[in-house]
Amino acid sequence: MSLKELQLPPLLHSERGSHRHINNGISRSKLIKNNAGEISVNLSSWPAEVTNQTVSKPREIKHQGSLTKPRFLEQLESHLKRELEALDAHGGKVQELRLQIFQEVFGYLIEEFKTYKPLLSVIKNEYDLTLAHLREQMRDLLPLRAKLVLVSEQCEKRILDQRVQERNEMRALKQECQRLQCVIESMRGQQTTLQIQVDHLKKELATQYQLYRDERDARKLLITRISTMHSTQDTEHDDYNGEDESEDPVVVHMALQVCREDLTKVQVELNRLQAEYSDVVPRRDWDNLNHMHEETFKKLKTLQTDFDKLKSEYDTLLEVHRQVAPAVLHSNQSVQQHGSDDKHIVTTPRPNWEQCSDILGGSERCKELFEGQSSQKRLEILLQQMNGQNEFFTGLGTSSDVPIYLQYEGKLKNLKLKKTDVVRVIKDIWREKTAENEKNDDPRDLQVFLHSYLVEHYKDKAGEWAYSLMETIQNNLEDDLICLFNDVLTGKVDESIYHGQTQLLSHLLKVLIQSDTTQCGSLTVLEFCEALKKAFPLKSDQDIEELLTVAQTELRSNGVRVAYQTLYTEDTDGKHKEFLSLVKKQATAERLQYISELRVQLEGKGQVDAEHLRAAFQTIDPSLDSETLDWNLSVAFQTKECEIQAQALSTEAVIQRLSVANVKRAGPK
Repeated sequence: MSLKELQLPPLLHSERGSHRHINNGISRSKLIKNNAGEISVNLSSWPAEVTNQTVSKPREIKHQGSLTKPRFLEQLESHLKRELEALDAHGGKVQELRLQIFQEVFGYLIEEFKTYKPLLSVIKNEYDLTLAHLREQMRDLLPLRAKLVLVSEQCEKRILDQRVQERNEMRALKQECQRLQCVIESMRGQQTTLQIQVDHLKKELATQYQLYRDERDARKLLITRISTMHSTQDTEHDDYNGEDESEDPVVVHMALQVCREDLTKVQVELNRLQAEYSDVVPRRDWDNLNHMHEETFKKLKTLQTDFDKLKSEYDTLLEVHRQVAPAVLHSNQSVQQHGSDDKHIVTTPRPNWEQCSDILGGSERCKELFEGQSSQKRLEILLQQMNGQNEFFTGLGTSSDVPIYLQYEGKLKNLKLKKTDVVRVIKDIWREKTAENEKNDDPRDLQVFLHSYLVEHYKDKAGEWAYSLMETIQNNLEDDLICLFNDVLTGKVDESIYHGQTQLLSHLLKVLIQSDTTQCGSLTVLEFCEALKKAFPLKSDQDIEELLTVAQTELRSNGVRVAYQTLYTEDTDGKHKEFLSLVKKQATAERLQYISELRVQLEGKGQVDAEHLRAAFQTIDPSLDSETLDWNLSVAFQTKECEIQAQALSTEAVIQRLSVANVKRAGPK
């Protein structure tokens, strides 16, 4: 629509009045949003209020109390409404098109009003410049908005990674705090025990001191009396010699009587002491006799145990003989009956082991178990597998040759424990056993502790748990933790092996945490190697390189950093991964090498006593401290550290005992 089409017709009002009416009409227009979400213009009726003003000009028109809307305003409104309706509300850049329509209408309005055209043009130009400036700013800010979103995502990712690292560090610190709290509690218990001993010793010292003071006072009084008596006798003798024969004999008689009384008292005291201490044995002789008695008692106990084992084996063999004797007799009779037949050959029939494949889980499983085994071994394997499928166990009884934790009778239900359950129970047993060892100087044997543990935790079902636990242990001896527990339980190795491995891994983790100055949970390759050398100063460079290679392979790292906390994670069965397994394997090899060096040092000696063994340890390991050396000797001679005597044992027995204990090198050669 052109401006000419929108020209205002001649009106009855003045130009100023027309401007006021149009401005009032436009100012009262409103934007209303319809139900479809589109924004439409709703112009109010003209005018909204009727004023009582009258125009003095003769061409004034009145229409029933209200003024009519100017024609130009109606044309502008209809044009605006028509353009807005023709606009596509779902297209792009709707708001810019709407603004363009309003700009056109405003331009028509400026062209019509000549008087205000300069001012309105300036206002319109200023608005256009401002809109252009704002569009330019928006165009510049769009890339910054995308960059802001990217930076925000990166920051959130870094925050999440930092939280994960902090969570792992907090978990490690909590575990270390719990361990230190246990150590503190143990030290407090030891301090309390030592304080009680100190108080007891103080009381004994005070009592002994009082006895010594009484004895000293008595001796002083006796010496004083004796001195007085001697001085009195000397004085009387001098007086008797110096005086004349006129001295009173009564005084001499009284002195003689007093001396006789004192002599009688001394004689009585001497007789009493002889009577009381006539049967008393000296302390040195008593200690020697007591030690001989203990040694004899231990030998008697060992011989009694050996005798019980031999008797049990003899009873078993006797029972087997009774069972086999009828069969042997029958076989001999058959041989005698068919002795004339030269073609008759008596042979032992061979069983068809393939028939056991259904019981053992298939022919492949049967072949795997029986390959290379003798018939006796195959029978034992078959019985073991069949026994494992039974719903009930048969108790071994309560005889002394049965371990205490298996001393049950009757039928015991097979709980069919999983490997994860066994690992959990074993870890709990070791945890409680370690706490008990820290509190008691004389810890219990693992068999006794296992029995008390099962009774305490499972009460009436202790027997079922004991037999089910041992069955699962025998079926999973390939696991390091389970195999070590079984070896300690059966006496193959000493309990110190487990504690040594635990202390070794704990010491390594502590050194790695101390080396992590940034506390990020990972170390560079150089820092990791330095930490390994600090934790294991006696290892060779080849062993350190092997540990680094296995750690990088396990973590699949890029060769820059090593996440040492991940190396201490366990699999679903509670088993350590390759790195920690290699650490324990190297420690075992170093321990056996140390024992081999000791064997070479003792070579040629049939028997060895404590002094010779001490000298051998000091020769191959000069850095060994006295406390560790005494512990090694106590392990070798199976006695307490304070009771090591000059007894001699065979060299092989000593080496065997040391090889199954946590005996390791303390310093360089």
